[in-house]
Amino acid sequence: MVGLKPTDIPPTATVKFLGAGMAACIADLCTFPLDTAKVRLQIQGESKPTKSVKTIHYKGVFGTITTMVKMEGPTSLYNGLVAGLQRQMSFASIRIGLYDSVKQFYTSTGSENAGILTRLLAGCTTGAMAVTCAQPTDVVKVRFQAHMRLTDGTKKYSGTVDAYKTIAKEEGVRGLWKGTLPNITRNAIVNCGEMVTYDLLKEMLLKYHLMTDTFPCHFVAAFGAGFCATVVASPVDVVKTRYMNSTRGQYKNALNCMLTMVILEGPTAFYKGFMPSFLRLGSWNVVMFVTYEQLKRAMMLAQEQ
Repeated sequence: MVGLKPTDIPPTATVKFLGAGMAACIADLCTFPLDTAKVRLQIQGESKPTKSVKTIHYKGVFGTITTMVKMEGPTSLYNGLVAGLQRQMSFASIRIGLYDSVKQFYTSTGSENAGILTRLLAGCTTGAMAVTCAQPTDVVKVRFQAHMRLTDGTKKYSGTVDAYKTIAKEEGVRGLWKGTLPNITRNAIVNCGEMVTYDLLKEMLLKYHLMTDTFPCHFVAAFGAGFCATVVASPVDVVKTRYMNSTRGQYKNALNCMLTMVILEGPTAFYKGFMPSFLRLGSWNVVMFVTYEQLKRAMMLAQEQ
């Protein structure tokens, strides 16, 4: 037996809500440098170099991380971490913590198990709900991760709060909700890829007695969920990142951003940063789901005592 044993009483909706947010924050702390590298690779080639910004060419996941450490210091790998943690506490709590509740809501009365379509619908619903609530935190996180110091060493944002204020002042309040539509699309897809895949894999492993409800089972299901989510969500993720990081007027809308990418860089641009995306989503899912399962059990055991 690895980790805590499953409790006799199933975790409540509140336990799942809080546990998901905390587990996602822990996963973010562990994998944030990979996420930052992914963003830098995704936006590479989208704009012409300017005199005020250093022109740097990134090559590969670890090459990007090495270049950033050399040019901007190791702390640059955690640019936007505060906004990232704010995002996860609101975002993951909804899309992951409420998944089971929404799935039960969509399941027909009398049915023992939810079908694949019901699970997909639940994943899309919680994914869209989460983006609606947490979009400003995602915009600020992406801006911080994409931002490079100007040649004179100055920063565009002095801190997370200043970033919220600056974006709202320069682009209006709507600027904080930039890219909401592609982000809803992206996270509905990602949530289906992650939650539904994890749900089905874990259920299959337990049903056929291939594994018990312990760490190895959670690890395998989470790794599969991360790979599936990366494959289906990468194109939308690249468009979302490009659009959210763009200057005012650079793209008319998310569709224009997508068409511009195809014309200027070809369809392969949709899979820019795929390796860091997979490394990040794969490792993020493993850390998050394993932690989430343990947190749910620990919180329920604490309630029973």
